[in-house]
Amino acid sequence: MTSLAERPVNPKVGESVTHESAAPHVTGTALYTDDLAFRAAGVLHAWPVQAPHAHARVTALRPAPALQVPGVVRVLTADDVPGVNDAGTKHDEPLFPTEVMYYGHAVCWVLGETLEAARLGAEAVEVEYEPLPSILTLTEAIEANSFQGNQPTVSRGDAAAALAAAPRRLSGEFELGGQEHFYLETHASLAHVDESGQIFIQSSTQHPSETQEIVAHVLGLHSHDVTVQCLRMGGGFGGKEMQPHGLAAVAALGAVLTGRPVRMRLNRTQDMTMTGKRHPFHARWEVGFDDDGHLLALQATITADGGWSLDLSEPVLARALCHIDNAYFIPNVEVHGRIARTNKTSQTAFRGFGGPQGMLVIEDILGRCAPVLGIDPGELRRRNFYEPGQTTPYGQPVRHAERLRDVWDQVVARSDYEDRRKAVAEFNARHPHLKRGIAVTPVKFGISFNFTAFNQAGALVHVYKDGSVLINHGGTEMGQGLHTKMRQVAATALGVTLDHVRLAPTRTDKVPNTSATAASSGADLNGGAIKNACDQIRARLAEVAARKLNIHPDDVRFVDGRVTGIGFHDSDLSFEEVASAAYFQRIPLFAAGYYRTPGLHWDSARMQGEPFKYFSYGASVSEVEVDGFTGAYRFLRTDIVHDVGDSLSPLIDVGQIEGGFVQGAGWLTLEELRWDTSDGKGRGRLATQAASTYKLPSFSEMPEELNVHLYERATETGVVYGSKAVGEPPLMLAFSVREALRAAAAAFGPEGTVVELPSPATPEAVFWALDGARSAAAPAEQVDASGDGGRRVAASDDGSRETAASHDDGARRVAASHNGDQEVAASENGAPEVAASQNGARDVAASHDGAREVAAANGTIRRGAAHGGASSAGNGESRETPTASAGADTEETVGI
Repeated sequence: MTSLAERPVNPKVGESVTHESAAPHVTGTALYTDDLAFRAAGVLHAWPVQAPHAHARVTALRPAPALQVPGVVRVLTADDVPGVNDAGTKHDEPLFPTEVMYYGHAVCWVLGETLEAARLGAEAVEVEYEPLPSILTLTEAIEANSFQGNQPTVSRGDAAAALAAAPRRLSGEFELGGQEHFYLETHASLAHVDESGQIFIQSSTQHPSETQEIVAHVLGLHSHDVTVQCLRMGGGFGGKEMQPHGLAAVAALGAVLTGRPVRMRLNRTQDMTMTGKRHPFHARWEVGFDDDGHLLALQATITADGGWSLDLSEPVLARALCHIDNAYFIPNVEVHGRIARTNKTSQTAFRGFGGPQGMLVIEDILGRCAPVLGIDPGELRRRNFYEPGQTTPYGQPVRHAERLRDVWDQVVARSDYEDRRKAVAEFNARHPHLKRGIAVTPVKFGISFNFTAFNQAGALVHVYKDGSVLINHGGTEMGQGLHTKMRQVAATALGVTLDHVRLAPTRTDKVPNTSATAASSGADLNGGAIKNACDQIRARLAEVAARKLNIHPDDVRFVDGRVTGIGFHDSDLSFEEVASAAYFQRIPLFAAGYYRTPGLHWDSARMQGEPFKYFSYGASVSEVEVDGFTGAYRFLRTDIVHDVGDSLSPLIDVGQIEGGFVQGAGWLTLEELRWDTSDGKGRGRLATQAASTYKLPSFSEMPEELNVHLYERATETGVVYGSKAVGEPPLMLAFSVREALRAAAAAFGPEGTVVELPSPATPEAVFWALDGARSAAAPAEQVDASGDGGRRVAASDDGSRETAASHDDGARRVAASHNGDQEVAASENGAPEVAASQNGARDVAASHDGAREVAAANGTIRRGAAHGGASSAGNGESRETPTASAGADTEETVGI
């Protein structure tokens, strides 16, 4: 057996190969779950009956009218469930609810001969509801004390005492939005029952074993009665880790009751209105620095919006708490976490799994504090990096901490960061209405499941007499290239070429008790298991070859499909010959492999331990350009240096870095989820339920220049072939885009302007941020204080905003549509002026749907929201309060 990280001669890992399904993807021949339905006969189609209330009690359910609709075969209700009427692992998610918990909650399902028949049948089902009070926003949940699950705390040192003694103290609040997965393939399942009563389910799921378990307990069966297969997914991003289980159970229940295959595929609107998203978060914080800008203490409370049930909210919150430090050593920490219960979809896993939300909190803190401290934001970040020998607030040593500075220095050098900073300053000096910003941010991300038991995997490897190889493993393919990497691992371990190796679909009857393909651990876990199985087979084949070559088995070498010995140049065997000989010598040519990640320990009650195998590091530099009239922006250039260890498949890894970065940029800048928070009939309805209203990043949002470099000489010992995970960490590289937008907005004001940037930083949000910076720069005597010179804003019911100022002062008119696009008309000289009322304040009143209320007076900016997703009143209020300090001559507490 070789060490896990050691690479042999001519390894297939490390080669840049195309995705194993690239050709089928682009030619349209790749099959997905829903494609399989049209290969079966007599398939029934399922359609949900969705509730039109955010919170209500079902007082009557009459399915009989649906059965009168031609083509309707059956209506599935709670009375049909032979086992447990629950679709979750926490037993808090009724599959057929009697209490509606969010707008669009499915109360029953209709099965029809055609999809149209099922849809018409669903419309015919009669349901009576008793509406109940609902909670939709984090602000409402916090005020109502509406929480669920555990409330953990990560702590180290004495944060209160350290804050009291800190020379510089700052405080503030921050609210960040969620994100829709928007995988290309929506949720889909196909279930049928064979002649023995065995249930076979094709499912688009990241966690086939858990889908198997949930289906079994809904049907009142054992796991061995249910087989789940995942052929491939058209994207997952975490959204198919927990959410597919109940949908697969509906299909399976229908198949059992009717004896016919049942197809369940959500259309896009159903998928967006019924399934969970990235958790929005709210943070209230106070931080202390010394006079040189070193972090001394952090006290914070972070609240995740879990939606109506727990789902994965507890581990998401735990990972957020474990990543609130990002790359920075904070000697004294006290961070409390809690999960809000709201009447929205049950929020779930999403690439990064809470890590991005926790990291964004500290990045926002540093971005807001840097101007107050008078330190360049990049320098402030660098001064606080972890050093070798330091530990995280939860007690884990930061291994290879020196890589943080090295990665940072490399991206600064490769991007010409210092010269470009000067060029940006010169550009901004020449352009009063167009500003650029440039920023650099780091990433430190822990790899492994926080729940230690999930850090295991199995594999089944077959070698046939002709030397061909078939591998099964517990990981699922969702486009990320896991299967490609696993073929390379198997080919390397057996010493054969890639064309020898074929990979079978993931099935629970081949590899049992698998963990979800999540937490960026798919290659680490399944690669370790495959290598273990291949090592067993190769050791047996070495014995066979040794007898033929008359050498010791330890001296046998497998290279490129040939089997030879050390120093042999004139004698070798083909892999096929050795495999065939092994068969005739009655030596097994198959093996079950297993891998468990060593060295992990996590005490979730104390929030202490070493939950991660290692940390992935990265850094990025981004430059943007912002239009001062509209807030619209361009991404000019991004440079990335990222640590993937010794890459298993460089082409796949670069693609994952690029994709993760763009998805992160979408979350931080464009993708805004909006619910109807009015008190009307539509309260709780998701307003952004299609691509027409939910803006996704596209080619136009890609940086005009994107450079990705894989960190070199980065072998990670103890991991399969020295590699590191790549799925989630690149998403956080997009922080540099957000910070560049902050820098560009600040450039419209005087030096040292503090800019609060909402998340997502849509063009509309950037406009209001730069407008605030520009207002801070305007001398008091230039403010029009006349009664008719003020600016008035009216917000319509659909969230659009119109601003009009007086006609004689070079005023501007801004109309902002629901999706944040803006139209601006300026005066003849092109310079918009802000006209304010007599007290120098400006007031903006917005509708209930999440728009913002702004009052700016005497340089103080206050942002609040009525019901919507924006932060609570007083968030961002600038204040400076001198207090007595026990540890310093003077102390300032500034709220930003």
